[in-house]
Amino acid sequence: MTEVRLMDVLHQIEREKGIPVEALVGALEAALASAYRKHFGATSSIRVELDPRTSDFHVYAQRVVVQEPRSPATEIGLEEARRLRPDVQLGDTLEIEVTPEDFGRIAAQTAKQVILQKIREAERDSIYQEFAEQEGQVVSGTIQRFEGRKVYVDLGRVEGLLMEQEQVRGERDPPGARMRFYVLKVRKTTRQPEILLSRSHPGLLRRLLEAEVPEIYEGIVEIKSVAREAGSRSKVAVASRDPHVDPVGACVGHRGSRIQAVMDELNGERIDIIRWHEDPERYITEALSPARVKRVIIEDPHKRIAVVLVSNEQQSLAIGRSGQNVRLAARLTNWRIDIRNEAEWEATQRGAAKASE
Repeated sequence: MTEVRLMDVLHQIEREKGIPVEALVGALEAALASAYRKHFGATSSIRVELDPRTSDFHVYAQRVVVQEPRSPATEIGLEEARRLRPDVQLGDTLEIEVTPEDFGRIAAQTAKQVILQKIREAERDSIYQEFAEQEGQVVSGTIQRFEGRKVYVDLGRVEGLLMEQEQVRGERDPPGARMRFYVLKVRKTTRQPEILLSRSHPGLLRRLLEAEVPEIYEGIVEIKSVAREAGSRSKVAVASRDPHVDPVGACVGHRGSRIQAVMDELNGERIDIIRWHEDPERYITEALSPARVKRVIIEDPHKRIAVVLVSNEQQSLAIGRSGQNVRLAARLTNWRIDIRNEAEWEATQRGAAKASE
C-alpha cells in the first residue's frame, strides 16, 4: 500500500463507512507516534503528521536548546538550532523532523492495523445504534443454536441472546425456525453489542397487537394494560378514542382473524381482549371474563381492594385453574380481588348483622 493509495482508501472508508477522514488520520498519527517510540526508543515528545497533499508521514521530536548537548535524544546545540531557526535562544524548545528512512514500512503496517480496527469500531457502533433505537420494539430472527439454557438468535448483522428467564416454558423451536422477539436491552461490549431478547415480556404481546391491528397503530384504539403469563394465557384491556369504533372487535378482527394471528405467533397462547372502564366495578367485572360476575364491592378504594361476588357455578371459572384467571385480572386492573360465593357471603353478612344487634 503506497501513501497515495492510503489517502484514497481513507476517503473511500469515509464514504462507505461514515468514518471521518480526520478521525482516521488522527488515529493513524497517534498509532505511528507510538510505533516510533517502540522501534526507535524515543524518550522526548514525539508527533507524527500526515501531509494530506503528498500522503507522506513526518515524525517530529522536541529538543531543548543548550550550549553543549549531552543527550542527543532530548537536546540540540545552539549553533545547530540557529541553522534551523535563527531567532532561537538557549532554553527554548525546538521541534525538528526526525523521520527515519525506513519509516514507510512501519507506516504501512501500522496503517493497515489502524484502518481495520477503526472499521470494526465503526461497524460495532453502527450495530449498537441500530438496535439501541429498537429497544422496546419487535425484531425478527432465526434460531441459530443452543448453548446450555441460552438461545442464540441470528438477527442479520449480529447475534441476539435469549436468556432462560426470558424464554417461554415449553417453547423449544429448532435451529432454523424464524420467530419474532422483543428487544429487551442493548449493551455495549468490547466486542459486538449484546442484544438481549425476550419471548415472555408483556411488551412482545403489545407490539404484536400494534402490528396486527391498524386501529392500535393509528392511535384510535389504545392498549391500557397487559397482564401475561407467557405461553399460557394473557389479558389485554383496550379502549377506543372513537365512539364509533369497538375496541374489542377491532382487536379480535373478522372471525377472530387478527387475534388468531397474534396467538399463532405466540404458539397458541390464549389471549382475552377486554374492554377497559374508568369505573373500577365495571373494569373488574370485564377483567374476570369469561366468568359472569354478580356484584363487585369496593372494600377499600385507597388500598384498591375489591370483593367480587359470583354464583356457586361461576366461582371456579372466576378463580381459574390454579388461580390464573383472578391472578391475571388483578394484575391487569391493579386491584386486589377477593372472589366470594354470593350465597355464602350474604349469609355471612346476615350473621354479622344479627350478632351486632
